[in-house]
Order: sequence, then C-alpha cells, then structure tokens
Amino acid sequence: MPVDGRLARGDATRRAVLRHAVDVASVHGLDGLSLGGIATELSLSKSGVFALFGSKEDLQLATIKVADEIFAEHVLRPTAEVTPGIARLRALCDNWLSYCERRIFPGGCFFFNVGAEFDARPGRVHDAIAVAGKAFTRFITRTVTDAVRLGELAPGTDVARLAFTLHALGRAANADAVLHGGTDAYRLARECMHAQLDAARGPRPAN
Repeated sequence: MPVDGRLARGDATRRAVLRHAVDVASVHGLDGLSLGGIATELSLSKSGVFALFGSKEDLQLATIKVADEIFAEHVLRPTAEVTPGIARLRALCDNWLSYCERRIFPGGCFFFNVGAEFDARPGRVHDAIAVAGKAFTRFITRTVTDAVRLGELAPGTDVARLAFTLHALGRAANADAVLHGGTDAYRLARECMHAQLDAARGPRPAN
C-alpha cells in the first residue's frame, strides 16, 4: 500500500520538531518552547508546525514523551540487557551517569531540569513529568530488590534507602556538572555509588 506523501512529511516534521524541542527544553525549560520559535529555528512553515500541535501544552507533553523514549534508549534498555543482580545495578549507575555526562541533552538530564521547573505547578505537564520520574524510581527500586532477592546484596538491605541514595547521587552530579562544568562530579558520583553498592553487599567470605 503506497504511503501518503503528506503523512510521511508530517511525521518527519513532527520528529524534527520534537527532537529540537527536547534540546531546547533541557536548557531553557518547557516554558521556553514556542511553536513559532521552533518553526523559525528549523526553517519550517509556521502554519505546518502549528497544525501538528494544538497548543503549547500539547507540544510540552509530546516533548516529555520523546525525552522519556530517549532516556529509555540510553539508560533503561541497555541496563535491562545486563544480568539481574549487582552487575545490573552497577550498569544502571554507569549508564545513567554516562547519559548525563555525554550531554545527550545539552542541558544535562532533561527530567532533572524540567522537574525543577514544574515541581510546584499543578497540571497536565507536572503530572507527565511526575509519572516519568516515578517510573525511573520504580526501576531503580526493582533493580535493587532483584539484587537482594538473588543474594547479591545483604538480606537486611534497606531497599528504599539505597534506591533513594543512588538516585540522589545521580541528581546531585548532574546539577553540579551542569552548573560548574567539568566531569569531576560524575566521577565522584560514580565512586560513591559503587561504594554504596559494595557496602550493601556486606562482608564477603574469606578465601
């Protein structure tokens, strides 16, 4: 069945707009998005861009969804391919810090930045950001839980506390590196994360 050329062009334009939008929002926030501005920046027809999104809020919500897909591509899926247990936990820490350090988004971690922007502002955009954030928290918690269940972390490990600590270290590294530049924050966070995991394994049997 032949593909409708107009639909194909519309899909390509939508992808281009949203990929640009996530980069803009990572630096200037979701409030920094403008349908007209994006059209100008990408040399697209303003009427064509406006036809793709009914409102600025629709653009913001679509941008969050694309950012979530990009995060999954670089962090969640590679981590899920690693054998469950301590190896997957270490991979999760390394993949997340690498995603931030490589500036997949120019403003660092997209969700850290837009979360701070909308954390106290109720509405659909806030809710979409919160859903994505909670999903990542559950992923970290589930990964820690699996390591405990498999006996690779001590039986008495406080799963919620360890998951929170790892999450906090990653967020702190992103904030510090984006503000001050350099990579020291990522190195320190990586060392701290692995130290937390080593401590949670408990004393190892002597050879």
